[in-house]
Amino acid sequence: MITASSPAPDVSPLAGDAFEVHGWRWVPGEHRACSAAEAAAYLHRLTTGHYENFSVLSGLVPPGLRPDFAAVYGYCRWADDLADETGSDEAARAKSTRLLSAWRAELDRCFAFARGAAGAEAPTHPVFVALAETAKRRPISPEPFHHLVEAFEQDQRVARYQTWDEVVGYCRGSADPVGRIVLALSGHDGSRPGDAERIAMSDATCTALQLTNFWQDVRRDLLERDRVYMPESETGISGETLREWLGREDDPGARAPFIKALRGLVGRTWPLFERGRALPRMLPGDIGPVVWLFGAGGESVLRSVERMGCATLWDRPRLSRGRKAWLVARAWVVARMPISEKMGG
Repeated sequence: MITASSPAPDVSPLAGDAFEVHGWRWVPGEHRACSAAEAAAYLHRLTTGHYENFSVLSGLVPPGLRPDFAAVYGYCRWADDLADETGSDEAARAKSTRLLSAWRAELDRCFAFARGAAGAEAPTHPVFVALAETAKRRPISPEPFHHLVEAFEQDQRVARYQTWDEVVGYCRGSADPVGRIVLALSGHDGSRPGDAERIAMSDATCTALQLTNFWQDVRRDLLERDRVYMPESETGISGETLREWLGREDDPGARAPFIKALRGLVGRTWPLFERGRALPRMLPGDIGPVVWLFGAGGESVLRSVERMGCATLWDRPRLSRGRKAWLVARAWVVARMPISEKMGG
């Protein structure tokens, strides 16, 4: 895998390469002026216009961090869509690779401007207009943002995984950087005592969240993106077998082996959630409840997978409104607890 310090692949966008997310059309190399106010308005629409288990800008997010959360979410949302929403054939994957390469170049331009590099041009994409302001205010670095794009570039090359370690290795690039960015936004960028432990807990939680998403979305990943994250050598199930089983929902010959395989993967995911459960108590009182909510939400999704029998090749579990409301209410309780109690004191 490419490292964050390596240059982006030499893949130049073709004339006409363009992409649009929620009303903003981006053509690499073309710069459409965007003010800070326009960027903030666009990111608000983006964060409220996509389905997520929980709102990125919920009332739990400290007001001072909301613009930063929106900027980070916008970056992740765009990168994810560049990887997933161009199609699934070879031409679409090639286009995604070109666009992701251009996105990485925009990221470097953004941080160069934020750091006051000589001759650096101001960003014009709303995501990078906002992210540059965040980079000026917060101790964030470009490395985790690069790692995210590297994982999405990997998606264009790799659609099947053989071992558990390969899948977890993918999660280190596609999920763990998000947690590290959130920690940095709260001041834990690795420079404070205890940050190594916090980062390890965050990585475990983020990997567990990504794995949970895989087990929840087996059917959708297979049909919409032709991707299979269930490790074939350990489950004995190939992508071709999964496609053949799609039409055999009531056949025990298909259901039993699939459910057995997924149940085993779910069982290996739980210890990762357990490893990260103490993290919210090790964070400032204003950000701990937000981190708690996402971890608890992921655990609830994984329990939903178990409750519906791990048959996610034929059905997709989702959190009910009632369950989400309960989790948010519980997070508010955490938010109002005395600091000493939150910190286990």
